[in-house]
Amino acid sequence: MYKYDFLVIGSGIAGLTYAIKVASELPKAKIAIITKADAKESNTKYAQGGIAVVTNNVLDSFDQHIEDTLKAGDGLCDPEIVKMVVHEGPDRLFELLKWGANFDKEKKEFDLGREGGHTQNRILHHKDITGYEIETTLLRKVNELSNIEVLQQHFVVDLITQHHFNDNNRKVKGKTECYGAYIFDEENKKVETFLAKVTMLCTGGIGQVYQNTTNPQIATGDGIAIAYRAKARINNMEFIQFHPTALDHPEPNTSFLISEAVRGFGGLLRNKSGELFMERYDSRKELASRDIVSRAIDNELKISGDECVYLDCTHIKMSKFKKHFPNIYQKCRDIGINPKKDMIPVVPAAHYLCGGVDTDEFGRTTVKNLYSCGECANTGLHGGNRLASNSLLEALVFAHRAYTKSVQEYPEKEFVSSIPDWNDEGTTPPKELILITHNRKELQAIMNDYVAIIRNNERLDRASKRLKVLYEETETLYKRTKISSQLFELRNLITVAYLIVKQSQARKENKGAFYNIDLEN
Repeated sequence: MYKYDFLVIGSGIAGLTYAIKVASELPKAKIAIITKADAKESNTKYAQGGIAVVTNNVLDSFDQHIEDTLKAGDGLCDPEIVKMVVHEGPDRLFELLKWGANFDKEKKEFDLGREGGHTQNRILHHKDITGYEIETTLLRKVNELSNIEVLQQHFVVDLITQHHFNDNNRKVKGKTECYGAYIFDEENKKVETFLAKVTMLCTGGIGQVYQNTTNPQIATGDGIAIAYRAKARINNMEFIQFHPTALDHPEPNTSFLISEAVRGFGGLLRNKSGELFMERYDSRKELASRDIVSRAIDNELKISGDECVYLDCTHIKMSKFKKHFPNIYQKCRDIGINPKKDMIPVVPAAHYLCGGVDTDEFGRTTVKNLYSCGECANTGLHGGNRLASNSLLEALVFAHRAYTKSVQEYPEKEFVSSIPDWNDEGTTPPKELILITHNRKELQAIMNDYVAIIRNNERLDRASKRLKVLYEETETLYKRTKISSQLFELRNLITVAYLIVKQSQARKENKGAFYNIDLEN
């Protein structure tokens, strides 16, 4: 049994920022950062575009950023949360700069980019690897703090709540409380008990629930699934943002992202015939919000039967393109595409979850002692659809607010005794992993075919029935076999898929990233 004052699950921008601030404020507190892969592997690392913050008060304003965010969210954002995040953004940005993060500049001023849905240039970026720059900066800061321990290749199985106690006196009476987590150590293949006074969920996205996603392999919705099993409230799971422009040269389960900033830089969308088509769908054309652009591309592909559309950058000065997007340029060249002469084939791919674990303005969930931050949280900022580059901003602001509140409440918290150990008595090692890998592929096919950009009632009903079979098969396997990270991820993906389908069926109005053709007027 291990005891930490603060247990941080996830090593992206949200988890690292939170841990740094807590560790700096409470040097005697013990903080553990839990990550199922290497510490540097997170959704943050793959964020290309940048971070949306108002830094130019002459051309831009808080009011404009707020209005753009509310418009993208399609009436479902919490206006007070939006106002709070936008106003607090500059302070959080300058903390990041103080820690050593670098953003591109032009003549000593920030070189601000523009992306879909934004009315002004306000995106700070580090070439086309902004997330990697931020992740590297934060990890460097973490390594300077002796009271933070980073545990890699550790997988959270479940949060520990009253539900795990056999003693009737400890059963749930009133609000559910979190006491830590059961965590699987990949090296010694054992589930250990980790007690914590405060637990923070920062586990990122759910992209791997789909066949085509811009998310890394680790994005399996673990935090949302374990929070759901702990009886936390989960909402807005139907709002999956599909990025319009993933490179149509898919590697297994992870599509290379062609940043939205490329369209902000002047990239134009054309169909196979070379025709510009976005003007038929939105007056903002290529700079419309992601849900509109994704549906437009999806419709073009359905009409033409083609497999992709094209992003035309041939008219852009290539020396500037290579300076701003060196990795995108190199990726294209690696697969035989010369952006100076060739159009880039693109398709929509699952990119970002706008919902997740419900939190208040301080990141507190409906489970006591449990906080959530980043993509796995439903804070009220994004509503029906996230405005481009608001995600890194949200993570910084809510990590700070969660830190202030949890440090304030920390002196009142105590460890809970008599936590039962993990019990896997009677289980045996799996004879074949094919049962797990097959079910994962089947799950992704179900979600891709029935619960993607455009949905309807019949497809959602079919998805629900097939997911029930997968759930029953996987739970039977879970109860009789020794656990593994592959089995954990499968269980979590099924839970996430169930929540997406269930909440899609419950929504009776097309909003933001959600579109059901049976609800058309």
